Amino acid sequence: MESPSRARSVLGRRSVLRLIAATPVVAALSTACSSAPDEPDQLLALANAAKSDARLAEAVAQSHAKLADVANEIATARNTHAGALQQEIDRVSPRDPEDPPSVPDAPPQQAPGSASAASEALVEALNRARDQAAGLVPALPDYRAGLVGSISASCASLLEVLR
Repeated sequence: MESPSRARSVLGRRSVLRLIAATPVVAALSTACSSAPDEPDQLLALANAAKSDARLAEAVAQSHAKLADVANEIATARNTHAGALQQEIDRVSPRDPEDPPSVPDAPPQQAPGSASAASEALVEALNRARDQAAGLVPALPDYRAGLVGSISASCASLLEVLR
């Protein structure tokens, strides 16, 4: 028969071993459940650009009748992109409904004077948006990569419509 002190030390060692084995799991869970990251969300810049591009397209649609249909389509698409990005930003870092959105509305923009300059401004904005989104895709988690990749593809499609 074992002495009581011997039984306690065996039980003590097992408990210590269990704690050591559980440490990586606890660390992983605490990291996964941690609060907001220290860096700003990578999607904020994309959402801000989408809102800005939408304001530019709206200004072009109002100023240049020849470009109105395509500019309105671009404005609608870029507003949709901004909304989808805002939803994803809020999903990852929920905010109080009383707080303003993390992506503020873009100020109104002035359309370039000529239709060709306005068209070129839209092309530049869409090229920039497509490239910016495509550049982020490899560094994002799967769901976000799909969202951002879709936005990049959408901008590429809008460029084809514009040309």
